[in-house]
Amino acid sequence: MNSGNVLAWQVGFSKNAAKRAAKMPVREQEKLQLLLRDLRLNGPILPRWPNYSKLGAHRYHCHLSYKWVACWEVKDNRLRLIEIYYAGSREDAPYGN
Repeated sequence: MNSGNVLAWQVGFSKNAAKRAAKMPVREQEKLQLLLRDLRLNGPILPRWPNYSKLGAHRYHCHLSYKWVACWEVKDNRLRLIEIYYAGSREDAPYGN
């Protein structure tokens, strides 16, 4: 495990993603919390998550369940900063943006 969080990533939400996440079903919010923990400990590349894929330069996504997804990007690799810029319905996900 990561002693002292020296190598841990800092993970935050965009304002829009935080609002959307708060409206998700509780079970999906719990899965999102697991994703946050995994991002903090292991960084942005998480191929063990369902339907994980790279969306572009420094952007990634995965499914929390069939209907719900999360998208994140590395804001600063040197400072180890990740931002979740979308958490919500798969139908509304900004995959191409």
